[in-house]
Amino acid sequence: QLRQRATETEVLWGQIQDCTDHQLRVRILEQREIIRRGGRAAESSLLPALAAIREAAHRQLGLMAFPEQLMGALALHGGCLAEMATGEGKTLTATLAVYLNAIAGKGVHVVTVNDYLARRDAAWMGPIYDYLGVAVGSIQSDMSPAERQPVYMCDIVYGTNNEFGFDYLRDNMKQRV
Repeated sequence: QLRQRATETEVLWGQIQDCTDHQLRVRILEQREIIRRGGRAAESSLLPALAAIREAAHRQLGLMAFPEQLMGALALHGGCLAEMATGEGKTLTATLAVYLNAIAGKGVHVVTVNDYLARRDAAWMGPIYDYLGVAVGSIQSDMSPAERQPVYMCDIVYGTNNEFGFDYLRDNMKQRV
């Protein structure tokens, strides 16, 4: 089923690749609104939204998601695990799934193994997210609480499990006065 949905996404991508930036952005905004409302219409907008993300990645970074990356993104979006080897494009695959969750109005935390990867991936994929109209930031271990607060307001936040975990504990263990 994932392969079939990836093939359908590629067909939809073929229908939008010649759109102007303005036309593509209008489609992106329409899809985002449908997905935020939820229901059956949201499910039917999933593949067109994925096709739009694929095109945004191509326009902004010259990256073209392969069918296997589309399948990985669909698996991740569906709450499944997707195993990929080094060099198979995990960062782009995750970006596709992250965006699908972010436009649904859910804040998305992307957990990486270190500050460098959190900073790198947020910056590297940032032009795609910006083009798609979602805010991205990264939490770093040397940030003060005042610096962290606006980052957590972003639609998508990259960081390490330690930073997310300890921020959660700090926020929830404060004494209420």
